[in-house]
Amino acid sequence: MKELLIMQQLGLEIHDFTLFENIHAHVKQGEIIGIIGKNGAGKTTLLKLLNNELTPTKGSIQWFEQNLVVALVDQEAESFMHKESTATEEALRSKWSVPDNDYSNFSGGEKLKARLIHGIAKQAHLLLLDEPTNHLDANSTVLLIEQLKRYNGTVILVSHDRYFLDEVATKIWSIEGKKLVEHKGNYSSYMEARQQRRLTQQREYEKQQKMVEQIESQMQALTSWSKSAHAQSTKQEGKKEYFRKKAKRMDSQVKSKQKRLEKELEKVNAKPVEADYNVQFTMKANDKVGKRFLEVKNLAKSFNNESLFSSVFFTIQHGEKVAIVGPNGSGKTTLLKIILGIESYEGEVWLSPSASIGYLTQEVFDLPLEKTPEQLFYQETFKQRGKVQTLMNHLGFTAAQWREPIQAMSMGERVKCKLMKYILEEKDVLVLDEPTNHLDLASREQLEATLSTYNGTLLVVSHDRYFLEQITATKLVIQDKKIEKQWDQKAKHNTNQEEYRLTLETERQAVLGKLSFLSPNDQAYIELDKKFTDLTKQIRDLK
Repeated sequence: MKELLIMQQLGLEIHDFTLFENIHAHVKQGEIIGIIGKNGAGKTTLLKLLNNELTPTKGSIQWFEQNLVVALVDQEAESFMHKESTATEEALRSKWSVPDNDYSNFSGGEKLKARLIHGIAKQAHLLLLDEPTNHLDANSTVLLIEQLKRYNGTVILVSHDRYFLDEVATKIWSIEGKKLVEHKGNYSSYMEARQQRRLTQQREYEKQQKMVEQIESQMQALTSWSKSAHAQSTKQEGKKEYFRKKAKRMDSQVKSKQKRLEKELEKVNAKPVEADYNVQFTMKANDKVGKRFLEVKNLAKSFNNESLFSSVFFTIQHGEKVAIVGPNGSGKTTLLKIILGIESYEGEVWLSPSASIGYLTQEVFDLPLEKTPEQLFYQETFKQRGKVQTLMNHLGFTAAQWREPIQAMSMGERVKCKLMKYILEEKDVLVLDEPTNHLDLASREQLEATLSTYNGTLLVVSHDRYFLEQITATKLVIQDKKIEKQWDQKAKHNTNQEEYRLTLETERQAVLGKLSFLSPNDQAYIELDKKFTDLTKQIRDLK
């Protein structure tokens, strides 16, 4: 493949902080390169360097094509303006089910799809994508994978989505400790090679340490003998010269051993394996009050005279962990806003007045970006500065970021700032809208582990199926303008049987409420009557 560009000894400093140094990397036409690394490592910054939005402080980027067209699709954008759509763009909008509405009224997934379609339709020689799967439902992710595999150009993308990287990437760039590690292959093959590299490094280091210990032990013995010979040369008459020469010979051997050690260390120069990047935090809730957290009756919502969903009945008990799932644009975020009283609706929504709720939006622009963590958490809300700074350290922040404006942080670090609020406040209900978006892999795994042991009520919107399976037991499925509550089998084992029975009773009452609005001749009546019978059987089986 033809060379497109080379980065040579590339370095970048921002506010006296070195983000990259001595980066060497090649890009060839037709490659799909996945950039990985922890939050704040500089992945987005690297894309901006390639898009000529930033200038390296050291080294250079050498381009081999004249009049090269480069297109960048940002991971988030508050607004999005573009000229009249091309035929290619219109075809993609139809295929990807992007409505012809105002961008501000789009769901998070629809906003991202609109930007992706616009970037892909430019048919740029070099397409730069920043977290292109955030907000996307499963079907849209499949469409994106197919589109990138057929793309007639070079793609460099940032992603934390392991499945996506395995499907599309032909090369991995991993930003590790201000350096860039280049690997030919997908994410899984990179991780295998990385593991092997670390094992080899550890073996070399251990071998070197054994050699150091051996030579140092010999040096200590020779030094001890030398000291003894020096002492004897000053005490024993007639033998001073003998012991003086012996001591001198011992000193020479010590110096020889020292030089040998230094040469061996220079030759091997093995360093200990750095510990893997780790994120640690826990969440706990205040004691719950009462049984019911939420009850919804005959809920309906429309936008511009078009129904989003209608005739919705469901109940959520305190302590339930509920996943809200559905395709892009189906109304998942709208449902959260209705529950929280932010969005208007028709019908009845009762929310426990005793519930202390933390709401994590999927937006990254709703923080006071001009403020620092010191101002946000210490001066305004929390006085336990040490506790907050320790938490920041466990979340992967540096000490310098305590006084760094939030707007200078990466998107993933902004999400972590929002998570900090709920970790510290110990809310008994967490409403999380796409909480894993922008988070690096270590942070996602820790969030998953934390929420699986969280003792409060959980409502989560996410397109990460594995994540939801680990932390939730119940689903609110939005499909065909309806919302249906579904139980996983594990819910029966994870929930107190009395609470489970109470939930089934409440669900049966909700079904009965729906039946009262229908006649026996309606098709929906037949389906609901069957569900009522099933619920009755489940309740009877628990007795």
